[in-house]
Amino acid sequence: MTQRRRSKKKDAHRKISRRVFLLGAGAACVGAGLYLRRGWLTAQPPESGSEAAHAEPNPALPAGEWRAVWVSYLEWARMDFSSADAFRAGCAGMLDNCAGLGLNTVLAQVRPFGDALYKSQLFPWSHLCTGTQGQDPGFDPLDILLQEAHSRGLSVEAWINPYRLRSSAAMPPNLAGNNLANTHPEWVCAVGDGLYLNPAEPAAADYVVQGVAELVQNYAVDGIHFDDYFYPTTEEGIDAVQFAASGAADLAAWRRENVTALVKAVHDTVKAADPTLRFGISPQGNPDNDLNSQYSDVTAWLAAGGEEQVVDYLCPQVYWGYGYTLQSGSTRFAFENIVPVWLAYPRAEGVALYFGLGAYRVGVGDGGANADSVSGWSTGSALARQVEDLRRQNAGGWALYRYGSLFGSEASELAAEECTALRALTGKKT
Repeated sequence: MTQRRRSKKKDAHRKISRRVFLLGAGAACVGAGLYLRRGWLTAQPPESGSEAAHAEPNPALPAGEWRAVWVSYLEWARMDFSSADAFRAGCAGMLDNCAGLGLNTVLAQVRPFGDALYKSQLFPWSHLCTGTQGQDPGFDPLDILLQEAHSRGLSVEAWINPYRLRSSAAMPPNLAGNNLANTHPEWVCAVGDGLYLNPAEPAAADYVVQGVAELVQNYAVDGIHFDDYFYPTTEEGIDAVQFAASGAADLAAWRRENVTALVKAVHDTVKAADPTLRFGISPQGNPDNDLNSQYSDVTAWLAAGGEEQVVDYLCPQVYWGYGYTLQSGSTRFAFENIVPVWLAYPRAEGVALYFGLGAYRVGVGDGGANADSVSGWSTGSALARQVEDLRRQNAGGWALYRYGSLFGSEASELAAEECTALRALTGKKT
C-alpha cells in the first residue's frame, strides 16, 4: 500500500497506531453493537497533549486555496482497467491534466455502490474494474492512483457514498454475493429500483464507519469525502418501524439525528486514525433540500467545533449561474445570491467552507428560466468568473464537477477555453 510521505520513524509509529485503531475501535463497532443515534460514538478525537494531537502536518494537504475536482464512477467507466500498466497510464494522463490546471486535490470516488475500487475485507470489488462486481482486477487501482497523484503533489480524498448500493436495476448491473444487499438484507431499503442502506439501522451505520476505518488504515489517502446523498427518500415507510421504536416525536428531526450521528462518527474515526487527515462533505447547494429532503443538518455541522466538531469542511454544490431564475421568478439560487447565504452561516473555528462549481453546465446551461441560462455558460470563462467572485468574498476554495466535463470525449467544445481561463487564475501556463 502507498504510505504517507513522512519520516520513517514517524511512519512506523503511525502504521502501528492506525492498525491498533482499526482492530480496536473499528472492530468494536460490530462487537459492541455501537448505536450511533443520539450520541457521538466510535473513536474519539485525540486528547490535547497526546502525541497524536501534535502530529506533524500532512505534507500532501494543500496550503492556501483548495482547488479540487471530482473524479466519479463515470470517469472510471471510461478508464482502461485491463492491466495495472494500462490503468496507471490512464491515471497519469488524468492527473497531469489536473496538475496542469492548477488544481491541488482530487476527490476520487472509491465506493460508489457499496463496493470498492481498492482491496477491501468489507466490500466487494467494484464492477467498474472488470465489468463484474466482486471480481478482482489483479491490481489495486486506488494504490496506483495514490502513487501517481502524490508524485505530482496532488492530494487525494477518498469519496464514499455511504448508503447507496444500487441506483437503478442497471447500475450496477449485478450485485456480488457479498454485497450488503445480499449479506444483510435487513439493513437495506428499496426506493424504486434503487437499493440503499437504511440510515435508521445502527448496524448499517456501524459498518459504514468500519469501512472508513479500513480505508484510512490501509491507504495513504489525504481525507474522506461524502457527497450530498444521505436519506434516499422522504417517504415515511422506509424507517417507520425504527421511528416507532425510538419514541421520538419529530420524524424529520430524528432522521437528522441519524445522519449527524453517522457523520460525527466518521469524523472521529478519521481523526483517531490520523488527526492530519480531513473529512468533508459536499451537500446540495439548496440548504432547504439538505435539511428536509436529505436530512443533513448542514448549518449545525458548520457551527459545531471543538469536541463537537462534525466536519473539517463543507463544499455545497452551487451549480447555478448568474441570474439563475426559477419558473416562479425567484432568483434565490442565482450564484450571486446563494453564495453569500452560505458564507453568512456561523462557522466554528477550524471548519472551512468551499464551493462546488458545475463544470458540466459549460455550453449547455443550468436550466434556469432566465433568457441567458445557456449563453451565460457559453462564454469560455464562466467558471473562472465564479472563481474570481469566490476569491473576492474570501471563500476558502472550490471544486469542479466533474473531470470528464473538462477533459476527454465528454467535454464541451468550450471546455478548452474554460481551462485556459482557469489556468490564468491558478498561475499555470498552457
